[in-house]
Amino acid sequence: MQLCLDVGNSHIFGGIFNDDKISLRFRHATALHNTSDELGIFLKAVIKENGCDIKKIKDIAISSVVPSLDYSLRSACIKYFNINPLFISSEIKTNLTIKIDQPSELGADLIADAVAATQLFPKKNIIIISMGTATTFSAINKKQEYLGVAILPGMRLSMEALQGNTAKLFAVEIMKPPSVLGKNTTASIQSGLYFGQLGVFREITQRITEEYFKDDAPVIIGCGGFSHLFEQEHIFTELMPDLILLGLKHILDLNRGPQK
Repeated sequence: MQLCLDVGNSHIFGGIFNDDKISLRFRHATALHNTSDELGIFLKAVIKENGCDIKKIKDIAISSVVPSLDYSLRSACIKYFNINPLFISSEIKTNLTIKIDQPSELGADLIADAVAATQLFPKKNIIIISMGTATTFSAINKKQEYLGVAILPGMRLSMEALQGNTAKLFAVEIMKPPSVLGKNTTASIQSGLYFGQLGVFREITQRITEEYFKDDAPVIIGCGGFSHLFEQEHIFTELMPDLILLGLKHILDLNRGPQK
């Protein structure tokens, strides 16, 4: 079995693979000052409480965009699982050609997403829209060349900016409102967050397609925590919440070989 961890700014999203199937998914709020013991104890507890045998975990892959946690994560894996984890970066084998100015700057999460997408849709042009703390648009062509990325604040970050920088606006539940025009403050904020993001989706995917994929329309994949809100908007070709876990598993297999 293999343990895959996506360490984001808001959550740690984890999954356990038994052969090629995900047998467990879990989330844990990211805390910037977690110790190795806190992380290790949590991982062992969530795995055990869900009926998985910790002793069967033979390898671990981690994509992290929180450098301050990397040391604690590595130490937790070594201390509690006796495994030195594979951290995803542009320097390991991915079968991608990363065509940006500084490949080392590309987030590990974006690399994992791209690897999974190219495995699922070989010889296809691809746009990945990932909705987490940030919303990102990654473009990969049919030759598995990662062409670049557009980054903007995600929905929760946008809401927190409104809350923190205005006197009378407040946090709301992030959801699709019944109308584009709100009749109260809550609905008005929800409308701006939802339809603003939807407009961004359409504008940026159209521009990427026109600039890079004019002769062969891309597959558009939605992933990340808020992507399900837009399932009925006909933006995505595929909605794939497990995309990053699939990418982590494939990269682990490429670099260390598959485990059962």
